Amino acid sequence: MNDSTVVDSPASPALKLKKRSRDPVLTQRLAFAFLFISTLLIIVPVGLIIVIIVQKGLPGITWQFLTDIPRQGMRSGGIFPAILGTIYLVSGAIVFALPIGLLSAVYLSEYARGNFLTRLIKLAIVNLAGVPSVVYGLFGLALFVTFFKLGASILSGALTLGIMILPIIITASLEALESVPQSFREASRSLGASRWQTIRYVVLPNAISGIITGTILGLGRAAGETAPILFTVAAFYLPQLPGSVFDQVMALPYHLYVISTQVPNVDEKIRYGTALVLLAMVLFMNLAAVVIRCRFRKKKKW
Repeated sequence: MNDSTVVDSPASPALKLKKRSRDPVLTQRLAFAFLFISTLLIIVPVGLIIVIIVQKGLPGITWQFLTDIPRQGMRSGGIFPAILGTIYLVSGAIVFALPIGLLSAVYLSEYARGNFLTRLIKLAIVNLAGVPSVVYGLFGLALFVTFFKLGASILSGALTLGIMILPIIITASLEALESVPQSFREASRSLGASRWQTIRYVVLPNAISGIITGTILGLGRAAGETAPILFTVAAFYLPQLPGSVFDQVMALPYHLYVISTQVPNVDEKIRYGTALVLLAMVLFMNLAAVVIRCRFRKKKKW
């Protein structure tokens, strides 16, 4: 048997190695194709929804639509009270949730011991992030509206939204704090800094981008929820703007629900225009937060 016969034999080690080298390439291509198709299945429907909303809602976006109050049973006029009410509620929710969420994350990350109770609390926080929003609405109704007698008001709605987004902010902030290398803390403490000085001047500046990411997620959820404000603050129609935090207010998510299901003969461009304004508000909030996050991320040393 000559050497060429040995090389060309099906049992040759060279051929086996060549065959095995082709299998990972084929597997990799199939995996990339599967991931690409999965991405398209997510992006294409979302893109179509955005295109439809923009196409049908853009003709209804006028200065009067953005600055006027609803008229003729919400069949004409504008949505300014709903825009203002949404801003009030989102701002109040962030003012309430961000400090508490950040301080809770700092305690769990820097002060709490790594025992069973701490792990149980972290697990409970993660689970609370997945609770349906209608449950938070009922909780806000029972606690703030009924028990504390705040009534259906901006304060009740903002506190309910704040509690709803609190687990998201705590979870994101906790992950951001824990991602800061332990060597940073050790170096700061070795230079004589206290634990709080280390947290304030070393840990928080390096974790701020992740904290803002959690705030972005909270903003998006708070601005688009209907069930919590339905129980605690939202009004079907108000002819005047709220005068205090104890007044009811109109909000874009609930207003969109009302004109789409409860009010007959509403012009299509009003419905889609309201949806477009809500979508634009959430997008603007996210873009502003992303810009702030990127500026802080550039300052990171690692």
